[in-house]
Amino acid sequence: MKVKSLSTVAAIALLSFGTAIALVKPETIQHIQQSVSEAIAGEAAYAQSVGGSLAKKLHGKPVVVDIYASWCPACKNIAPTVSQLKQQYAGKVHFVVLDVSDRASTAQSEAIAQELGLSDFFAANKNRTGSVTIVEPSTGKILSQNYNNPNKSTYTRVLDAALARR
Repeated sequence: MKVKSLSTVAAIALLSFGTAIALVKPETIQHIQQSVSEAIAGEAAYAQSVGGSLAKKLHGKPVVVDIYASWCPACKNIAPTVSQLKQQYAGKVHFVVLDVSDRASTAQSEAIAQELGLSDFFAANKNRTGSVTIVEPSTGKILSQNYNNPNKSTYTRVLDAALARR
C-alpha cells in the first residue's frame, strides 16, 4: 500500500487505533527523525563496548563474560559449550560468570562487575541470560556477543583471532 500524504497516515491511524493524531510540521518530523537516528547510533555504539577498559587484572587476555541463571533454559543449552571453552582456553582467556539466579547472586555479580569494570555492561545485560560476550579488556571493545548459541566454533574463531593479535 502506498501512502501519498501524512493525512492519509493519520486517517489510517485514526481508523486503526480510534485515537486522534495531531498533524506535525515537516521540520518537526525531521527533528524527531534526527533524534531517533542519533539515539539508535548511540545505542549501537554502546552495544559495541562495555563502557571502557576493564580492570588491570584482566588485561593481557580476552575476557569471556557469561550472563548466567540456574533457571535459564538458554544457559543450560550453552553450558556444555562454555565448559569446553573453559577447558580449551584455560590460562589463555579470563572467564567471568555473572550469575543472576536470585537476588543474592545478582548482588554478588553486581559487586564483581563493579570490581572488573563491567558495571555498565552488567546493568544493560543482566536480563539477557544465556548470553556470552567476548571482550578486549584494554579497550572494552565487544568482539562478539551471542545469545543461546551452543556452536563452539563461533566462539573459537573470535578467541583465536584475539589471541593471535597479542
